[in-house]
Amino acid sequence: MRAGLVIYGSLDTLSGGYLYDRMLVRALRAADHEVMIFSLPWRSYPARLADNWAAAFAARIASARLDLLLQDELNHPSLFWLNRSLRHTLRCPIVAVVHHLRSQEDHPPALLPLYRAVERAYLATVDACIYNSQTTRAAVAALLGYAVPGVVAYPAADHVQPPSRAEVLTLLARRSASTASLQVLFVGNVIARKGLHTLVAALAALPMNHWQLQIVGNTALDPAYADRVRALAARKGVAGNLVWHGALDDAALRRRWCAADLLAVPSYEGFGIAYLEAMAFGLPVIASSAGAAHEIVTQDATGYLVPPGDERQLAARLGALARSRAQVAALGYHARLRYERHPTWQTSMAHAVSWLHEITDR
Repeated sequence: MRAGLVIYGSLDTLSGGYLYDRMLVRALRAADHEVMIFSLPWRSYPARLADNWAAAFAARIASARLDLLLQDELNHPSLFWLNRSLRHTLRCPIVAVVHHLRSQEDHPPALLPLYRAVERAYLATVDACIYNSQTTRAAVAALLGYAVPGVVAYPAADHVQPPSRAEVLTLLARRSASTASLQVLFVGNVIARKGLHTLVAALAALPMNHWQLQIVGNTALDPAYADRVRALAARKGVAGNLVWHGALDDAALRRRWCAADLLAVPSYEGFGIAYLEAMAFGLPVIASSAGAAHEIVTQDATGYLVPPGDERQLAARLGALARSRAQVAALGYHARLRYERHPTWQTSMAHAVSWLHEITDR
């Protein structure tokens, strides 16, 4: 089978969505399928809309003689009209790889109708979808008003080379006995959607000597937002409690996972690979009740789900954990068990590839 994948930028981009795409490509190639990458540049939203009339890009895809065209749904602004013309030249299924919907994010009210209309128009042009969660599948159906055929292939976290259960038990014992400040870890690109500002505001309501926030993530995607978070911390008088690490390689990130007491990323996520990565290291997770985090995080068992933007409830959860390290360890133990029940990348991507075989053989 010869497949194509449409993405923005490089497949090596550091994010959960691109990791998922890489794993899918790896699984297809391991099954002796050819995968061609069709990359569009990262540009402004209006410029991405203009991609729909890029004749040269459409001609490249059409000339590739594909058996399957995969498209990262993130690219929908560039494809909502282009797919209509591709229908006349391609004789293969078009499948969207859906991580989360742009129209589910917070946007200025004046722009949201446009974003919803463009995303809806794009999804109406595909034959099927690979979804990263049941929540994402339901969100697509809600936007369109009907279900799009597809398969749910969950992301995994075994790529982080997690410690053994015995090693995790040692980490849990250390956390339970700790009298140091609570080590809160944030892992994610430093953009508004990830909710770092909400986390900083919540932590600022706690005694300063009770916590320290370790921030791991790329600050270059939205430097103005990163500056706003720094300014917020300064206004609250807690700038010294924040440690900014930037983007880390795997070895350095592994050290952060081992040193942390919990992960807190109160954002809307279509899945949230970082939550599962944290669980692999026996870390409890504080996530948002919006999005798909509830498919991974069990309230009061492996962590906590808080309403979006609810600084007071987030502060209450963090404060309780700062006062009870035994609770931190108990939640972390069950988080590790939840990770162990989750499918591996190999299992999940094999499921997706098997389903792709079925739709291309029809």
